Amino acid sequence: MNKELFSFLLVTTALLLGAFSYNNIIQSPVINSLNFFKKSYHDTTQYIYDTLDTYFFQTHKIRDLKEELQKYENNHLVMQELANEVNDLYNIQDANFTLSPQIALVRAISYEKFGNFNRLWMDIPDYNGSKIYGLTYKELVAGIVINKNSRPLALLNQDIKSAYSVFIGEKSAPGIAHGNNNKNLIVSFIPAFYNIKVGDEVTTSGLDDIFIKGLRVGKVLSVNSSQGYQNAIIEPYYKNFEPNYFHIIKRVR
Repeated sequence: MNKELFSFLLVTTALLLGAFSYNNIIQSPVINSLNFFKKSYHDTTQYIYDTLDTYFFQTHKIRDLKEELQKYENNHLVMQELANEVNDLYNIQDANFTLSPQIALVRAISYEKFGNFNRLWMDIPDYNGSKIYGLTYKELVAGIVINKNSRPLALLNQDIKSAYSVFIGEKSAPGIAHGNNNKNLIVSFIPAFYNIKVGDEVTTSGLDDIFIKGLRVGKVLSVNSSQGYQNAIIEPYYKNFEPNYFHIIKRVR
């Protein structure tokens, strides 16, 4: 291969890579096609797995499910009793609202762009693009889901546009948690009169209509002051373990 042909191929490759990285017009149809095939692949493999599981592991699965069902039934009874007590208190106070959170299992399809691991296209049945959803993984806060081009896009915790309301420490100091495209999170706008300490736990406040109250976000690594407020650096509990299946909070109340 002569030098001219090698140089031509090198320049062509660089231009193609640049186009895929920075040109949404070129990148979007490619990603859409890949998402379609990936969703079909996931659906097919899940069907095969379920079929094999039904025929070859049915006895073992039924036993495990019975044990899990007993646990869930017990927990459901406890939660139902607590819910009844809470509703009784609301009725005594003539409250006109109810608690009925709705949570659903959802699946990630692919990354939005090559090389950005903080954004995922999601497969969400009955998706409502007018809402922002809370995203969790095994009871840990993973990020939020927003609408982009009429499709659900997950912004994981570290994404700079992922933001939600939190409480810090035993005194429930309020703040706004958001990413900075780094491994840690930032909680901003914490009132200066709260005493924030290293090691304080950060949980969702439930005041933003995105998350229910009390979900675990992370713990405080450091605190600094800026323009009358405090900012805290947070080590998140969720660290992109398996960007595959998540739960979304479809309704808080």
